[in-house]
Parts: sequence; structure tokens; C-alpha cells
Amino acid sequence: MKQVNWGIIGLGAIASQFSKGFKFTANAKLLGIASNDLNKIKRFKDDFDISNDYCFSSYENLIKNKNIDIIYIALPTSMHFEWVVKCLNEGKRVLVEKPATTNSTEAESIKKNFLNKSIFFTEALMYLYHPQIKKVIELIKLKEIGDLISMDTVFGSDILTKKNFFGFKKKKKINPENRLFNKKMGGGAILDLGCYPISFSTLIASMKSQTDLDKVEICNKKKEIVPSGVDLDSYIELKFQNNFKSKVGVSFTKNLGKQTTIFGTKGEIIIEDTWTANNSKIKIKKKNEDRIIEFYSNENIYSYEIENLSQNILDNKANVEYPGLTIDDIIVNMKIIDKWLK
Repeated sequence: MKQVNWGIIGLGAIASQFSKGFKFTANAKLLGIASNDLNKIKRFKDDFDISNDYCFSSYENLIKNKNIDIIYIALPTSMHFEWVVKCLNEGKRVLVEKPATTNSTEAESIKKNFLNKSIFFTEALMYLYHPQIKKVIELIKLKEIGDLISMDTVFGSDILTKKNFFGFKKKKKINPENRLFNKKMGGGAILDLGCYPISFSTLIASMKSQTDLDKVEICNKKKEIVPSGVDLDSYIELKFQNNFKSKVGVSFTKNLGKQTTIFGTKGEIIIEDTWTANNSKIKIKKKNEDRIIEFYSNENIYSYEIENLSQNILDNKANVEYPGLTIDDIIVNMKIIDKWLK
């Protein structure tokens, strides 16, 4: 079977989790890695059996390697735009870690610069490729819960509270140098987590009827901002032109969970773990019927993303296939995030 050769720029924790997904795919191979940290290169080389010939201390050398078919950019958010452009300028296909950019202006600039060129570029929202999301899309198209009305979707956990030796809870101090709490590095709950429920909201809203996603109304915006300038606990309600509504919440201080509930005229669909699909199952609740659909899941959720994008490339697709995000989808979502951040 033909395989797509992947390269990774940036070898942090998320890159490591992503790389474990190659074990569960037949059409993809992790061929090359690049980092300015030699210790990380050695660890990745050993963990994922990377040839010395494809271990680079220079990002540019990986980008220019003709044997690499697609590059996954796993750098801090503030570095995404620069390296997306450099990869695309070399004609490389790109998967960039979420959020794709720090704002919609950067996303629009990518589109403008490559408007007349064929670019294979998407954002790494792995949940979109999991079988449970594809099933939800199918159920909505079949009118299983009737016509769409609204949804509630959240992503949050308390990462600032820890238990000491005696089991007592204690608040951790915020380290402004940590990327999650550093504004210059693209920190904050909205940028780090908001792209998940926002992207799902626009996806589901577009299934109700044709609507101009650029003209979504922003309501009931709430944010908790800390001295470093980033948000820790934030909420928003989206009202689309087709009358679909979505309530969204993200948090670093509250255990909101990962649940999404989609409401229709005949019932509702509940996804217990929307984003990481651990013990994945969805519930369908209707007037005279409650049922559960369970899914077998690979041990690594990123494997679905890797496999789907690799197949797109093997099939010579010019763009990522639905429900993966195109550059226009990314721009729409980032415009909403911009408004939420203001």
C-alpha cells in the first residue's frame, strides 16, 4: 500500500501524542522531524524510529526535503503564521496545530497570498475525523432529531487546582511564561480551547440551512481575565442568520467537561466526549425513545486525522475533504474568536 510521508516541525508534548497515531494507520509514515532542541530530536528519533537522514535541527531543511509530502506544524500558536507561509511557499501541504492562527487577519493573509495557487492546508482539529462526529452528521442529515434548533457545547477543566499530600486542594500560581497564560504566545482558554466548540458550532449551524456564517451575532459574552492579559474562564452565545443558536463555554478553572448537546424539534443528540472521544458514545433522546450508539476507537484519536488527510493526498485531492476545515472555514471561525477575545 502506498504511504504518505509526514514531517513534523516542533517536538513538544502534542507532537508526541500525534506521532503515536501513526501506529494505527496503514497509509501514512512519520518520515522526518525538526526541532532546535537536540534532546527532543534524539528522543523522537528513538521513540518513533526516525532515520538520522530525516532528523533536522533546521525547520527549513525539513521543509525543503522533497521526500516529505505533508508537514504538521506543532509549534506555539504565535509561530504558526510564519511557518505555515514558509511551508506553503515551498509547495508543501500543511496541517497546523490548533488554533491555526492567532487572529483572522493572519488567516485572511494566507488565503490572499495563495489565492491563485492550489494549497492543501487545514487546522488540526482531530475530533472532526472521529467516527462519532461522522455519525452525528449522518443523523442530522437523516432528520433523526427533526429540524435543528440549537446546541450547547463546552470544553474545560480546572488545571489550576492541585491536591497536596494530604488530599487538600490548593490553587497553583499562574506562570506568565507558560504558553497557556502568555498572551504573546497565544495563550488563554479562548485561543487554546475555543476553536473546538466554535468550529463545531459553525459546522452544525451550516447543516440547518444556508446561512452567512460571517454575520453571526455575538451575545452574552463573559470572560475572566488575569493580569497576564489572557482569559481563564469564558462564555459566549452565537446567533446565526438561520436562527440556529449555540451556547459555548471554555475554561482553565472549571471542570466543564467535553459534552455537546444538539437540540432538534424531535429530540436531542448528546455527545459525552466531543473532543477526545474517550469511551466514545452518543445518546439520542426522543419523546418515545432513548438509545445509545457506541464506537470502537483506536487507542490514539489522532490516527483518524492522519489517515483521512493521507487518503486525501493519495487521492490527489486539491483540498481537505469535509468535515475537515478549509481556509475559508478557518477564517470564519477565527473571526468569531476575534470577537470573543475583544
